[in-house]
Amino acid sequence: MENPNKRRVVRVLRIVMPIVAIIIVIMIAPLDLVPAWIAPLPDTVQEQVDEAIDYGLDGIIVYVDQTGKSPQFYAAGWKNKLTQEPADPHALFRIASISKLYMATAVAKLASNGRLSLDDTLADYLPELAGRIEYADQITLRMMVQHRSGIPNFTDDEAWDWFTSQTDINKALERVLDEPADFAPDARTSYSNTNYLLIGRILDNVLGYSHHQYIEEAILAPLGLTNTYSLLSQVAYDDVVSGYWYEYDDDLRQIDHVIPGGSMIATAEDVGIFLRALNDGTLLNDDEQAIYSSIYEYEHTGWVPGYFSIARYYEDIDTVVIQFVNTTGGDTWGTANVVGGKATGISNIIYNRIVRILHR
Repeated sequence: MENPNKRRVVRVLRIVMPIVAIIIVIMIAPLDLVPAWIAPLPDTVQEQVDEAIDYGLDGIIVYVDQTGKSPQFYAAGWKNKLTQEPADPHALFRIASISKLYMATAVAKLASNGRLSLDDTLADYLPELAGRIEYADQITLRMMVQHRSGIPNFTDDEAWDWFTSQTDINKALERVLDEPADFAPDARTSYSNTNYLLIGRILDNVLGYSHHQYIEEAILAPLGLTNTYSLLSQVAYDDVVSGYWYEYDDDLRQIDHVIPGGSMIATAEDVGIFLRALNDGTLLNDDEQAIYSSIYEYEHTGWVPGYFSIARYYEDIDTVVIQFVNTTGGDTWGTANVVGGKATGISNIIYNRIVRILHR
């Protein structure tokens, strides 16, 4: 028989814990975020998307793909504030580090057919970097894909300027050459954009042509993704959503980012189709899928000034949810503001509320 004291404790915890959670949110999260966090959940995704604009977001796009239903598109706010062009759910968007999912997929496919070895080292692939990157003879391709290499992150350099076009890949790499490693290879996980800069170079060398072309031919084309691009230079400028910094009207769309692992541009629908195919096994064969599962994750976020994106698949409801927000800065996205292990920026809160609506 169950202990009655235990039952009383459980009942008390059920009452107390939600109150404690609210107190934690109020005490730890920035006060500006509390209304968005505790507001009653609206009935529909579109209502939640509309409310997002009230919290300082200039524009938002959401794509939802639930099995058994037609994909749904939602948008609110502006695609371009200057021209008063409303948010377009089919517009192109900088997906930044979501690009890494496509690169990891390319690695898995090439490893499966024997053109790459996950256990070969950085020195094997790029011998010119032996002696320039610490532990180059011990860092494997697998470690780079998994962010377990210990190679410093070039975007952490104090001189790195996110608000200037970054079109010189060699110059970006130079920021970490001859610098000590952050840790010994495979000792821990630490996100480093340098890993994917180097993976891009490895892929180019192994293929004998640009890895962008390989991604287009081996990943995008089979899925019919005609609205996904590797570089800003490949698209019509006016087709891209304008990007903004919180409480500033300057359009950040003109800032170019060409470094592998953060350069891609796509529509929410194209990202959603790719993500579902990556998760449900239609993109990769069994061997490729096994390799991918062993090296990288199945979801990602992306950030560059003016653009924040989230791409996730929820197996329990068999649903892909993509969110694009064209406002960064302030409390719109906050890795520094963390409660319960989750970022508490407005963009993250809105996304999590949309997922709660879908679960409900």
